[in-house]
Amino acid sequence: MDNRSSRPSRNAPDRIPALRRRTAAVCLAAGLAALVPACSSGSPAGGTGPSARAGHGEHGERAARPLAGRTVVIDPGHNPSNADHPDEINRIIDMGTGRKPCDNVGASTNDGYAEAEFTLDVSRRIRTLLERQGATVKFTQDGDRPYGPCVDERARIGNEAKADAAVSVHADGAGPGNRGFHVILPEKVKKGPADTAPIVAPSRELGERIAETFARTTGSGPANYVGDGTGLDVRDNLGGLNLSTVPKVFIECGNMRDAQDAARLTDPRWRQRAAQGIANGIETYLTA
Repeated sequence: MDNRSSRPSRNAPDRIPALRRRTAAVCLAAGLAALVPACSSGSPAGGTGPSARAGHGEHGERAARPLAGRTVVIDPGHNPSNADHPDEINRIIDMGTGRKPCDNVGASTNDGYAEAEFTLDVSRRIRTLLERQGATVKFTQDGDRPYGPCVDERARIGNEAKADAAVSVHADGAGPGNRGFHVILPEKVKKGPADTAPIVAPSRELGERIAETFARTTGSGPANYVGDGTGLDVRDNLGGLNLSTVPKVFIECGNMRDAQDAARLTDPRWRQRAAQGIANGIETYLTA
């Protein structure tokens, strides 16, 4: 997601000190994980979450498929064909706190690796991991649409699925030197078609879980340019969050315009770890 435009953000001040302590512990764990490759999966066949340890019999089946009966919506940010449909993606959407275009083309690395390609790849890896744990996984798009969908439809897909959790996968387009990941949480909004009050608390819990497991599994640190080192950012100007009625977060997995982050984002082995970190966070949220 290209964040070069104006983007108001807020952090929850009551919890910042605690989150900083938790983030420090996570970063220490992430450093250890980077030295011990066995701590994370390097191929789609791997699994490092708590449910990877299967038992025997009926209890073992439940342990091996802890997400059975749960529905997760994964929203791969943008669409590889958005650039071919400027009129459609520039259609204006009411998101409650304002009006914004339907979608955009997303960011890209300096070498031309598109955010839309990254988000589809990571999202498909997440789907494989979650389905292995028994979850029903729905996509907002799977490279099978000419453009979009628009942000309001992305939210509606999660709402109509009555998803237990929804995650929108992105990579940022900030300037060089800005690096690290952050998870975007919904601000409390009640205006026009937006009413996020019921989902603010569970979305924060979902976001905190993903931030912890993502750092631990990928070795990436929280963003150094947003979130005050917590890896969390609260926003009220994203239609995909404002219009959601189910717990939902965005994750910016790194900054495509920073050479250090771009080297990770373009590495398929790291993308597998990113998928594992996100899937683990969703699993721990749904089984807590």
